[in-house]
Amino acid sequence: MSTQSVDVVVIGAGHHGLVAACELADAGWDVLVLEGEERVGGAVASRDVDGWVMDEFSACHPLGLASPVLRGLELDRFGLEWAHAPAPVTHVSGPLDVQGSAVLARPEQTAELLEQDHPGDGEAWLRLCSRYRAIREPLWRALLTQWPPTTSLLPLVRSVGVLDLPDLARFALLPVAQMGREIFGGARGREILAGNALHADIPPDAPGSGLYGWVMSMLAQDVGFPSPKGGARVLAQALRSRAEWAGAQVETGRPVRRVRVEGGRATAVETEDGQVVRARRGVVADTSAPDLYRRLLDDTDVPGGLRTRMERFVWDLPTLKLDYRLSRPMPWRAQRARGAAVVHAGRDLPGLVTWAAELGAGRVPDHPFALVGQMATVDPTRAPHGGESLWLYTHLPRQVGGAAAVAVTTERCEQMLDELAPGWRDGVVGREHRGPGDLEEADPNLGEGAIAGGTMQLFQQAIWRPTTGLGGPRTHIAGLYLGSAAIHPGGGVHGGCGHLAARAALRDASWWGRPTGLAQRAAIRAISRREPRW
Repeated sequence: MSTQSVDVVVIGAGHHGLVAACELADAGWDVLVLEGEERVGGAVASRDVDGWVMDEFSACHPLGLASPVLRGLELDRFGLEWAHAPAPVTHVSGPLDVQGSAVLARPEQTAELLEQDHPGDGEAWLRLCSRYRAIREPLWRALLTQWPPTTSLLPLVRSVGVLDLPDLARFALLPVAQMGREIFGGARGREILAGNALHADIPPDAPGSGLYGWVMSMLAQDVGFPSPKGGARVLAQALRSRAEWAGAQVETGRPVRRVRVEGGRATAVETEDGQVVRARRGVVADTSAPDLYRRLLDDTDVPGGLRTRMERFVWDLPTLKLDYRLSRPMPWRAQRARGAAVVHAGRDLPGLVTWAAELGAGRVPDHPFALVGQMATVDPTRAPHGGESLWLYTHLPRQVGGAAAVAVTTERCEQMLDELAPGWRDGVVGREHRGPGDLEEADPNLGEGAIAGGTMQLFQQAIWRPTTGLGGPRTHIAGLYLGSAAIHPGGGVHGGCGHLAARAALRDASWWGRPTGLAQRAAIRAISRREPRW
């Protein structure tokens, strides 16, 4: 058994793990990233199929372009170039909707469309955009760069104003269905908010869905729904190049089977081939929470209270993803869908509420709602001339993700496309579908086919993410940090979770940050040992 030694081992070369590697290497640490797959990126990946570039998981990354974390790494120096569609997103409620509810390139254009739908809705849209611009930078810094946001929250408070904070708090808690009713008189503005809210697994009549819908809608208007030119993999490759430029070592094909804990501290990792890598300063796990606490750690290293709470951990909804290689663009009935990066397809607002309720009740919806990505519309290099690289994803009920549910939902989604884009099948050159089990097999972090590292609903956010604790990257074990979408702020390609893990490790190694880290870890240990009473 051979042994090597570094300052920190990063388990997993997903984008969060690579961000952590970049920042730790920038600080002068000796960093080794161990990735079990033969490529980096995790759920940020692409493959070439007969001239088409197919994104395997995530594809459009508005959070990636807006994130101060990723911007700070200057990835354009390492090959990242963003591509944009003529329009970021269009919501198509059904076959009778021959226009679509669109976010266009400029706020004034979107406002004009909404004003045509209902007098006053255009001005309402411009007010939303203005309020977002006023808090944009402090908002993203508070969400992505510090947890808990003790100092980063102050600029946000100053931007909002103390007297407006109670109204902002209410706004953040609104269900998106209620938010839409309060802001817009017509259906199109409400559909834009609701469709964007359903990029997360928060039902449209549940608290918090409004905030998510507003944030995604404002991102669409502000930065679009961009994708890396050449495929999502280019973002992962740029992060790897950036990490290696800073001095990190990135090794693929080296899965980790265990984190060693000695005297209450993570001291090493063991790889599947029996090698041991000593970690002088720590271990960052870009893994799911269940993978860390149920596989990588011995049972004796996980306190009983934490094990009990992990039994309550809830994945986000299982995902079904369909990929199509088309010889021509999608023939949407809705004109505004034809130039959109992403189409929210199939249901109006009441239908979205029904769809989410059916999923929550454990039923496969009769009429699906789906997100549809048109990647050659975003980036023409993704398909042979005139073709389209199309993906569609929708959700299945929890515990109902078997072959029968996948087959019936696939059929219903394709029937929906028949209604919204008649004749689309004539352009199909190739088709693949992947159910929840296929997604998890391709990337173990996508447990049960979930794509956000755990539900984004309020009961598993902030200090409850992934379980009751402090919500950040520190664990009950000294020197062990969870740096994936399993922690605050959750799912999305933004790099915030990896940044927070690196920040915590650096602070814990400094004389000025050590007391805070010790205090937080003591609190986490106390919570982890205590069996929950509620």
